[in-house]
Amino acid sequence: MYKFISWNVNGLRAVCGKGFADIFEELDADFFCLQETKMQAGQLDLEFLGYQSYWNFADKKGYSGTAIYTKHTPLSVTYGLGIDEHDHEGRVITLEMEDFYLVCCYTPNTQDELKRLDYRMTWEDAMRDYLCGLAQKKGVVYCGDLNVAHQEIDLKNPKTNRRNPGFTDEERGKFTDLLDKGFIDTFRHFYPDATDIYSWWSYRFQARQKNIGWRIDYFVTSENLKGRLKDAKIHTEIFGSDHCPVELTME
Repeated sequence: MYKFISWNVNGLRAVCGKGFADIFEELDADFFCLQETKMQAGQLDLEFLGYQSYWNFADKKGYSGTAIYTKHTPLSVTYGLGIDEHDHEGRVITLEMEDFYLVCCYTPNTQDELKRLDYRMTWEDAMRDYLCGLAQKKGVVYCGDLNVAHQEIDLKNPKTNRRNPGFTDEERGKFTDLLDKGFIDTFRHFYPDATDIYSWWSYRFQARQKNIGWRIDYFVTSENLKGRLKDAKIHTEIFGSDHCPVELTME
């Protein structure tokens, strides 16, 4: 059985001061994927016994960034999508394992006034093509902060958030497109009607205490892994970031 964790830590150095090492050990995942590490090489020496780690840093300091800790040695590791336009922000790491690919992703935020919406659409098309290409070879486990609440059930206040970053028709439509290409939102696969379970809360307005949140962190898998999926979880009990970790277990 494989256990996968994905967590947008919103600054790894910050979360290290809030018990990250203990949380990491307690979750005891085979693969632990991080987004928004906000680091450059050499800024933090954080290794765990029995794990190898792989890092993708943004060119810009203190911005974006991804990492994967793994107990299992990959056949190969790639960074980015192989497209220059998309590969300067440290957003993607792919591990090729024997019978699946693991893709850790920090999707670009559309930003205030949707100023990055056009770029986001280009990114989504490139990412979908990339994932579909991998899925033709073997199973794909795609995870991370995908910066979209797919359905109204996935955020507390859908009516007032329509057209806000992460809940535009365009972003939601791109997620639908991916699922239509043969991918599974694993949390909804197991819990199609679960409400009030979120993975991100604003730091403002006591949003987390009031559970005014969004589900924007995902494990998405290719259809050919469907029979191996065992469960999906959202660890709302774990603090340290404005996101909480999400989990997938797979045979």
